[in-house]
Parts: sequence; C-alpha cells; structure tokens
Amino acid sequence: MNETIKKHLEEHQSVLSTLESLAPQIETVARHMIQALQNDNAIFWCGNGGSASDAQHLAGELIGRFIGNRIPLKSIALTVGGAEGSCIANDFGYDQIFSRQVEGLGAKGDVLVGITTSGNSENVLNALAVANQKQMTTIGLLGKGGGKAISLVNESLVIESNITARIQEMHITIGHILCDLIEEGLNLKA
Repeated sequence: MNETIKKHLEEHQSVLSTLESLAPQIETVARHMIQALQNDNAIFWCGNGGSASDAQHLAGELIGRFIGNRIPLKSIALTVGGAEGSCIANDFGYDQIFSRQVEGLGAKGDVLVGITTSGNSENVLNALAVANQKQMTTIGLLGKGGGKAISLVNESLVIESNITARIQEMHITIGHILCDLIEEGLNLKA
C-alpha cells in the first residue's frame, strides 16, 4: 500500500513542478477572462466526467465565491444532465451537447473553457468550433499533448503528462489560480 501512495505523490510532484513554465499562459488566460467579465460577458466551462466536475467546480468558484465575499461573476458550467442535456443528446447526439448550448447562450466576447485531458473529446471540440464562429475567446485546459483541441483554441494550457489523474489535478490547480487572478484583477479581494 505504501508504494502506491508514494507513486501517486511522486507523480503529482513531478507534474506540479512543470506548472511554473505555464505561468505566462496562465496570466494571459486570466487577462482574457478579466476583460470578458469587465465587458459584462460570461465565462462558460465544459468537459466530460471528471472534467465536467472541474467545470462545475470552477464555475461555482466564480458565480459564488473563491476566497472572500464579493459580487457574483458571470460563470456557467454547460450541463450534460437534466432535461436540456437529455434533449440535446436525444435530438442531436451527445457530440452536440455543448455546442448547442454555446450556440444558444454564447455571444461575441464571452469565453469558453474546454476541459479535456486527451484534447480529443468530440463534444468539447464541437463547442470550441462554435465558440470560434461566434467570436468568443476559446481556452483549452488540456493534457496528453493537447490533441485536436490545441488547434481550436486561442490559448492552451497543456499539462505535460499522459496520466489522466495528474492532468485533472493540475487543471483544478490552474483553475484555482485563475479564480484568484480574476478576483485580484477585478479588485474584488477584501
């Protein structure tokens, strides 16, 4: 048992040590998000499985609060469950579940963050394509080299790992950093 724990912690530390090299891109992404929010635009998030949970988590940090009490920020996790999700999946296919929502809700100047550890989730790729057509800023929280998504985003944050769990851990770390930078950039810190 101890070897398994040690292996996970060592992998985590190894991948975490590479995040510093992404600092300039993280700052650029934060600036895009701050500008969108200053212009009364929204930040949309989407992903599958664990990445869907990360999308909901990070949207919640902004619409609710991250560190201190402040005004809610326009931040929405695109849904896969519920009536709207099952309607889109049934009528158009699961690969359109996010793109239909972006088409209906997104506007020029909004931000779409596509979270995919492989960079190849078809429904995220379709959402990014629609967001680009709508002149939204597209961000990719990616892994495994970035996959097809890397060519569809304005800014990419690619985690240097092929291990899904480590990629997800770094995505949430980056997400928390972005939330902090957004609150700081909007002068919302107490």
